[in-house]
Amino acid sequence: MKNKNILVTGGSGFLGSHVADALTDQGYKVTIFDQKESKWLKDDQEMIVGDILDQDLVTKIVKDKFAIYHFAAIAGLKEANDNPAETIKYNILGTTNLLEAAVAHNISRFIFASSVYVYSEHGGFYRATKQSCELLIENYNKIKNLDYSILRFGSLYGTRANSFNWIHNIIVQALTEKKMIRKGSGEEVRDYIHVSDASNSCVQALDDKYKNKYLMLTGFQRIKIKELLEMISEIINKDIDIVYLDEKLPGHYNQTPFSFKPRVASKINLSSYRDLGEGILDSIYEIYNDLKKRKIKTINMEKKN
Repeated sequence: MKNKNILVTGGSGFLGSHVADALTDQGYKVTIFDQKESKWLKDDQEMIVGDILDQDLVTKIVKDKFAIYHFAAIAGLKEANDNPAETIKYNILGTTNLLEAAVAHNISRFIFASSVYVYSEHGGFYRATKQSCELLIENYNKIKNLDYSILRFGSLYGTRANSFNWIHNIIVQALTEKKMIRKGSGEEVRDYIHVSDASNSCVQALDDKYKNKYLMLTGFQRIKIKELLEMISEIINKDIDIVYLDEKLPGHYNQTPFSFKPRVASKINLSSYRDLGEGILDSIYEIYNDLKKRKIKTINMEKKN
């Protein structure tokens, strides 16, 4: 019988928890490894709390796994730029610990969460660590015969989003302050991908045709930031003030991340995908209910007559 044991590092987080659930739904036995207990842990998922810098623990938990989905990282651009040493330690050394354990236990596939920022001159230390990890993984394949799939994610949004997810934060601001403030002109363009679509693509990446491939996971609906903010305002159904600050976005790209090309990635095409408006609506309801539960004052969400 095929080994269906899979390790998901960073599985308590935004993307990692959704991928863990998508794998469980497809019949895989999922072990989540993170520094904190998952709030969304399913009964048939195992949880191990620990640190990817703990080599002995990492080596132990990788044993008997078929594949590793590696999502544990310092991922916020600001946090990475403010703490370069920590970012390098966790993103590069932590990844190396997992690669060593994967080789020691003959893991069939190492699936790594990278970013479209590897194409860009933007992204600071976050981009630099992701590029470094991609090169490390390539060399573990060439020298140690470790098969991989590298996933380059675009702009993610959806339920369970973390505190450095821009759409999550702008919705919180709209609901609590009745305004949305954006650094930049609003003309910036993004291809937002719903986390459920990204998670389904991650499961597809296990297919043999994606072995030792770079895969692009971006959205299917290009939209300007100002159009997205107007959409959020209309869905909330209130007079939300939209304010643009005449400041450059530190570390972010404007129209496209592509300024040079490391190894080019192909795109996984899904047969269906989540509509942006529908996905935003789900996020608004989740955030609104969470704010009410925490007794944080919000605007009234009842529809106007």
